[in-house]
Amino acid sequence: MSHPPVPARYRGVWSRTLLETPTHRDDTSLVLWMQTELWHADLRIPLAARAGRIKAPVSAMSREQQQALALQSGFCGITQVERRSAHEDDLCAWHRHVDYQPPGLSPDAGWMLFESTDRLIETGLHGVYREVWERLPDSTGPCTFREQTDAQNPARVTRILTAGRYIMQVCPRAVAWPADTAPGDTLSEVLARHPAQASSLLDFEVSFGKLNEGEGLRWTIHHSTLPELESPS
Repeated sequence: MSHPPVPARYRGVWSRTLLETPTHRDDTSLVLWMQTELWHADLRIPLAARAGRIKAPVSAMSREQQQALALQSGFCGITQVERRSAHEDDLCAWHRHVDYQPPGLSPDAGWMLFESTDRLIETGLHGVYREVWERLPDSTGPCTFREQTDAQNPARVTRILTAGRYIMQVCPRAVAWPADTAPGDTLSEVLARHPAQASSLLDFEVSFGKLNEGEGLRWTIHHSTLPELESPS
């Protein structure tokens, strides 16, 4: 199924500054959404996953450290924006092709309202929530997307997105979910049932960084679901 290009006003990198639900408020998680002409990438690292973070291979981490990583989320796929009318919010759907967490119970979609050029309010379509997004400076330049296939495992495709001076790289895990994984499960729950598979289940990269000026696609990784890839602070 083909989708029309995402309107230019959505393109760039958006940082979520606030999430509100009837029972929860979050203004401490690191949440970054990069939107190109069609593809998106999303990285979410809660405060609990950043506290005591060590930059080591997943296989070298303790059970508690691995469980902390399992609190992260991230995904990559196609974005579809439906414009209702000039007086109504847009309907935005994110069709996830790869996902750090197990499949959810409902589609990822929300109503979108631009309060200004660089401030966006999202409210839930399938749930009750409100999110505030602010666009990062230097992210409104040209956007690109490309795929890179693993020669050793052709089914494993790395997707690389850029927006302005920012870049995101997404490389999914090489293994399938265990057979007892059900929609709505969390990665934490899956790891609790299958601790011996922790290293392979956590081997899912969503990295965010900034392109180094004048150096082509050389970039510095600021945040990643794999802490060992993050550049020193």
